[in-house]
Amino acid sequence: MFGRSKMITAEEALAGREEVMQVPATHFVNGNPLQPPFPVGIETAVFAMGCFWGAEKAFWETPGVYSTAAGYAGGHTPNPTYEEVCSTMTGHTEAVLVAYDPSQVGYEMLLTIFWEQHDPTQGMKQGNDRGTQYRSAIYTVTDEQLDIAKRSRDHFQQRLTEARMGAITTEIHPLDQFYYAEDYHQQYLAKTPGGYCPDHSCGVEY
Repeated sequence: MFGRSKMITAEEALAGREEVMQVPATHFVNGNPLQPPFPVGIETAVFAMGCFWGAEKAFWETPGVYSTAAGYAGGHTPNPTYEEVCSTMTGHTEAVLVAYDPSQVGYEMLLTIFWEQHDPTQGMKQGNDRGTQYRSAIYTVTDEQLDIAKRSRDHFQQRLTEARMGAITTEIHPLDQFYYAEDYHQQYLAKTPGGYCPDHSCGVEY
């Protein structure tokens, strides 16, 4: 998909709506709740790494991850639809919410998956998917996550430089709002075996 490569302003963004997207109560793969409140001790993280179908699958297959969801983040339009996000007129990325048990999998391990499962040097695209909705991003929910994410970026940049690759373009900042995507996007690759799932890894280990 091809779209604009320059972010829009809040004034240019689509108006959106007050109605919240209706999604299933439980995760299609593991049966856990798809939305908060999650059990005590479960923490959340939000990542954007291109098409959210494959990104979500990478996380739900990770031991210690309690639940995952496809959605939109980083933009201006409240409660956007998929079509609106693909128009690049919302400012949102295709993002994944990861609910995880930190006693089983740490935030840095999730970051390892994030860095290794896509190419964070691509700017407003991943592979043939082009547009601001495919940009690389980490949206943090605590100050600790923000610090760890920035340090992980610096570490991975060293690894990329050693591999003679370019500069990381990943956006890192506190999460404003995560909006759930439509029902059919949730755990899409479990519902649609053999569905679109490109490998955008740059081949560099964290």
